[in-house]
Parts: sequence; C-alpha cells; structure tokens
Amino acid sequence: MKLIRFGKIGEEKPGILLANKKKINVSGFGEDFNEEFFGTDGINRLALWLKKNEEICPTIKDSERLGPPMARPSKIICIGLNYSQHAKETKSNPPKEPILFFKSTSAIVGPNDDLILPKGSKKTDWEVELAIVIGKKTSYIDEANSLKYVAGYVLHNDYSERSFQLERSGQWVKGKSCDTFAPMGPYIATKDEIKDPNNLNLWLKVNGKMMQNSNTSDFIFNIEKVISYISHFMTLLPGDVISTGTPSGVGLGLNPPRYLNPDDVIELGIEGLGSSKQNVKAYK
Repeated sequence: MKLIRFGKIGEEKPGILLANKKKINVSGFGEDFNEEFFGTDGINRLALWLKKNEEICPTIKDSERLGPPMARPSKIICIGLNYSQHAKETKSNPPKEPILFFKSTSAIVGPNDDLILPKGSKKTDWEVELAIVIGKKTSYIDEANSLKYVAGYVLHNDYSERSFQLERSGQWVKGKSCDTFAPMGPYIATKDEIKDPNNLNLWLKVNGKMMQNSNTSDFIFNIEKVISYISHFMTLLPGDVISTGTPSGVGLGLNPPRYLNPDDVIELGIEGLGSSKQNVKAYK
C-alpha cells in the first residue's frame, strides 16, 4: 500500500494512493497514521478493512494538498556521511560507525510545501534521502532481523543550513531542524512495495538542473546495519523515521559551493517512492 495524508496544514486526514493512481479517503477506518496505528499492526488491519470498504471510500481531488504521510513521529534519526561519494566530496574519511544526529519533528511538512529559509540563513543546502518508517517497538536487534521492524519507506529532503550546522559550535541539529526542513512524501510505501531498499535510484534537481543522481547501493552502511545499530543506543518506536543519508551532489560539495535562494525550485525523487517539489521562499 501507499499511505498518504491530505488536507490543510494541521487538519490532515488519512488516505491511500491506489495502483491506478486514484487517491481515496480512508477516514472511515478511524485512525491516523501515527505511533498507535503502526504499533498495532495498522497496515494489515487497514488492508483487511479496505477489502470490504474500498468502494465506498470518497475520492480525493487532485487539487487537495498532500501533507506529510505520517503524523508527527516521536523522533527523526539521521545518518551522516553514509554514501561513499558524498564522503569524498566533503573531503571526509568514511566513518567507521554510523554517525547519528537528530532532526526536530517540528521540521516536518508535506512533500510539496514551500521551503522557508530561516532568519539569518546564508547556506541552506539540499539533500535527497531515503527514509525508513519503523513499524514495531524494538531495541537491541540484530541485522538479520532488522527488516522485520520496518513499516515502509518514504522520500525525504534533509534540508541543512550549513553555517548553522558547521560554523556555530559544530552542532548538526541546529542546521537540520528549522521549520520546513523535512518535507516527507508524497507517500509511505509499505515495505512489500520496495523489493530492495539497498538498490534504489534517487535524484534531485535545482531549477531543472540535475544535482544529485545516485543509487542507495553507494551506502557505506546499509538499511539492515543502520536499523540494528541505532537500536543499540535507543528504543525505536512505531512511526519513528530514520533518514539514511544523502548521496554526492550537495551544494556544500560544489566548487564553489552553491546554496539556495528565494525563488529556487527543488525537485527530487526515489525509485518506487514518487517525487516531490519545493519552492524556496524567504522568511517573512
């Protein structure tokens, strides 16, 4: 299944994107796509409900705004420098263990919502990323069993204000957590929809120019390793998001570096996970 949420900001309702591209409202199921939903086998329960109720679900108009496809999770855990070529472009040694940092959940917005440059921003950068949505509460899991705890996968643009991130005490979270810095979606693809998350094409364009064009096979630490590793440092809760890092082609890695300005347009996508588009606006 492909899980979507739609409607005005703060008033999103749950929906499904069908194989024929039709979008349907599943509010009649009575649950949002949140921690309780994922933690109580909600995906399978919804699939059974749809067998009886799909025909009576209202159609969602194409004009409806898409919101983030999950209700606000307990945390977004991100992996830094997780692509070999990205480590090279930033002149960094490949990490021996996954680099972990958090991104504020208040940064989450819909896939096509505007990117608002924060006050004082001079170096806001783009980062297309594959994100994992956790399906079951867990800790201390081994790599061989880690995929059992995945609910699905989602497209994420891990926007980063590099001067906040790297030049102000070197605390990455400050450059990652500004409002609108985590557009998610358009949908969560349940894990049965993605054959191999470690072999997916992903790309990003700025003003129509291809800037990132890579494959998750360039991971330094694959999906199984990342989930298992994080679970040894914190409990993973249903609905939690793990963003797995960005490939080469970020603005920081260009010579000279190139950062985002008002009126820029960013488009990005991942094989099997759709695409999104953000227009850059100045903070007002």
